[in-house]
Amino acid sequence: MNTETLQTEKATWRDYFDLCKPRVIALLVITAMVGVLLASPPGELSLFILVVSSIGIGLGSAAGAAINQLVERETDAEMARTENRPLPKGRVDQQHAFIFSMLLAASSVFILTAWINVLTAVLTFASMIGYAVIYTMYLKKATPQNIVIGGLAGAMPPLLGWVSVTNSIDPQGLLLVLIIYTWTPPHFWALAIHRRDDYAKVNLPMLPVTHGIEFTKYSILGYTIIMILVTLLPYLIFMSGWFYLLCSSLLNLYFLYMVLRLMFGKGENAAMKTFVYSINYLLLLFVSMVIDHYLVVI
Repeated sequence: MNTETLQTEKATWRDYFDLCKPRVIALLVITAMVGVLLASPPGELSLFILVVSSIGIGLGSAAGAAINQLVERETDAEMARTENRPLPKGRVDQQHAFIFSMLLAASSVFILTAWINVLTAVLTFASMIGYAVIYTMYLKKATPQNIVIGGLAGAMPPLLGWVSVTNSIDPQGLLLVLIIYTWTPPHFWALAIHRRDDYAKVNLPMLPVTHGIEFTKYSILGYTIIMILVTLLPYLIFMSGWFYLLCSSLLNLYFLYMVLRLMFGKGENAAMKTFVYSINYLLLLFVSMVIDHYLVVI
């Protein structure tokens, strides 16, 4: 389908807003804010850094999302989940989408360089390139392990938030990246199972398409176990206390239950329910870490 011939109505602000994948960006910004909160000693939080770094990181993430939709406009037009996006429907043309994404990227780099620090700006830009170029243009079409290899870009926001405070790459900030990195495969593959037919239709080599749904379910289980072990590390290295350990243990047990139900249960929409829970899981996990940090629960 030629999306260049589809534009029949004037684009609205909402169309450009949708180019940014706002729900995805909201999750990324929240995890970046977690990085800021955890890097700041109790009583020393800078609201200026929290707000400005969140805006800069959010703009960079939105630029990557817009470029992603620009590159995948033809594929999006053939998939039920994405066919109503602004580019496939012709509400935004390619030139305007490209200019918009470049303005977002430039604004991100400027804000972070001018008011936060150069390291945060560089890492944010690198994450954007990792997602928009390396993952979207190459990895997504090259290997069923695309989300494993390319997941690093999406796991970076908490480190970006951390670096905005410390101006350094610290082991604890990297641990936050590792948590999201190991969370990403079970999170995304659950959605990929639910949308397997869509991916097969456009010949994208997602794991359920290339290796089958059963293999994908066991892969989800394997990465879930790895993720659970990784989420114990903040307690084991004394980054977090027993409150985080209690909350993370409960969240992990339910995550494991959802995965086992996906593998062996017969309920409908188990994959989608696992996907939705995985989003809530990550939010609650980080919230518990922040509460533990600021309440200094012993």
